[in-house]
Amino acid sequence: MYAKKFGVERSKLMSRLWGDNYFDPATKKWKTNPTGSNGKDIPRAFCQFILDPIYKLFDAIMKDHKDKIEKMLKGLNIQLKGDEKGFTGKNLLKTVMKKFLPAAEALLEMIVVHLPSPVSAQKYRVENLYEGPKDDEAAVSIRNCNAEGPLVLYVSKMVPTTDKGRFYAFGRVFAGTVKTGQKVRIMGANYVYGKKEDLYVKSIQRTVLMMGRYVEPIEDVPAGNTVGLVGVDQYILKSATISTSDTAHPMVQMKFSVSPVVRVAVEPKNAADLPKLVEGLKRLGKSDPLVQCTIEESGEHIVAGAGELHLEICLKDLQEEYCGGVPLKTSDPVVSFRETVSAVSSMTVLAKSPNKHNRLFMTAEPFPQGLSEDIDNKVINEKDDPKTRGKILSDKYGWDATEARKIWCFGPDTTGPNMVIDTTKGVQYLNEIKDSVVAAFQWATKEGVLAEENCRGIRANIMDVTLHTDAIHRGGGQIIPTARRCFYAAFLTASPQMLEPVYLVEIQTPDNAVGGIYSCLNKRRGHVISEEQKFGTPLLHVKAYLPVMESFGFTADLRSQTSGQAFPQCVFDHWQQIQGDPYKGDTKSAQVVTSIRKRKGLKEGIPPLDNYLDKM
Repeated sequence: MYAKKFGVERSKLMSRLWGDNYFDPATKKWKTNPTGSNGKDIPRAFCQFILDPIYKLFDAIMKDHKDKIEKMLKGLNIQLKGDEKGFTGKNLLKTVMKKFLPAAEALLEMIVVHLPSPVSAQKYRVENLYEGPKDDEAAVSIRNCNAEGPLVLYVSKMVPTTDKGRFYAFGRVFAGTVKTGQKVRIMGANYVYGKKEDLYVKSIQRTVLMMGRYVEPIEDVPAGNTVGLVGVDQYILKSATISTSDTAHPMVQMKFSVSPVVRVAVEPKNAADLPKLVEGLKRLGKSDPLVQCTIEESGEHIVAGAGELHLEICLKDLQEEYCGGVPLKTSDPVVSFRETVSAVSSMTVLAKSPNKHNRLFMTAEPFPQGLSEDIDNKVINEKDDPKTRGKILSDKYGWDATEARKIWCFGPDTTGPNMVIDTTKGVQYLNEIKDSVVAAFQWATKEGVLAEENCRGIRANIMDVTLHTDAIHRGGGQIIPTARRCFYAAFLTASPQMLEPVYLVEIQTPDNAVGGIYSCLNKRRGHVISEEQKFGTPLLHVKAYLPVMESFGFTADLRSQTSGQAFPQCVFDHWQQIQGDPYKGDTKSAQVVTSIRKRKGLKEGIPPLDNYLDKM
């Protein structure tokens, strides 16, 4: 429309309509400064040619100025048909804006213009997406987006179907062609190449095309497209790699920028509905890739989500969709904490095995800053080559090069941000107890010594080991409980502390509402880290840190303090140490430990060191 009026190419004009460009109507020329030839300020081109006409259209329709509306619709070449001519107010506004600026077409055009096609994108993305060698047949097929090669398909989401309890496995075909009735290998999230755990060989019952609300059956789908699979949902929990090649490795698992740190316990009001709840939790865990549904030792069913709002939606879905409207009771939201140490052990601790023939000597110390985050982000992980990993740890974090190569394991779950390091010299039979020590470390870091929460950022050093010469006297039954006691004693001598999760809160607000934000954050142990004026608007962009345990009801409180002008968004950002000594009763840290132990039904007070430490 404007291109015709100005007699300029469309692409040239589009570049003028964004940024510091101004049109001077007196001279009919484009400028980059806002002062016109007559000395008066002229509006920015985007405001003059795009925003102002939209505002005028809104105003005319809402105030029902019929003459103006007709004139503007004629200028915009918008024609109203049939019943639409009788519309007024909001209904008319919706109809006109749908014809004037159709969001679906604009979005589709942006995707087509700005996102690379699978053929070009997979050439460079295969390095980050595929876990196996980059020159095997599956990798080559992915790189070339080859529809004739072996099938490689990544299922990223399970979509509930109209059948109760069944799901479409929704994913993308990276290579090959997926067909109805095809026999495939399904590699789940826990599959390790070469092993049989979490691996199934099954047939695909049907392939469907998923288009918004509609599902269309389709014969086959070639590389580069998305697809829904029927009949494989019982073998996939949240995500999986599907292939026809016996040598194909799995695709890299999706990473989320948030972690499930807010938990609630769920139970049915009527005990007879428990089987429905268990089935509902299974289905909820499948349909949402971020939710974790677990059963505690106490028998509680726990649902963990990324925040208060996320949990609220999950529980609503659980009750209405997945449990068929069964009335549920939920506890107040509970935050997950982590345990850590803040100093090097004050002494080398000793633990003897029950038969008194084996002795373990250990110390504990905290990780250097940034190492836990590197492990979380898979910069350093258990699959790395020990030499390469050792070099990073010695160069970046100043660890001893020999010790950095002798990492026995990570924990908990063999991938967490804690490590066992073998610092012994010349100990006989040491490798024979390695598996037992690793098992004990997984146990000790899964349930820490302060409050049985997961551990984070702890390095456990094995200083020395004395073992019985006869293998029968140093089996798992003797070593595992001993090693666990030894780890706990080492943690207790290294100034144990609690860590709490912290949200990064981003708040959009007008200038006059900033006072309400500061007072609301100060009440909840939050603090502002940056404050930026959004260029060309009266809005401020405030960033702040807010402990997750203080975030319940934060949105409602903030709205009431700022008369509904501030809009917060919370995303999990990092873990921070809770202030105070967990042994001193009046500190925040001690209160947190006490409340967790009480909730879990543990003995009051942190266990004393004598429970775990043996004398020579």
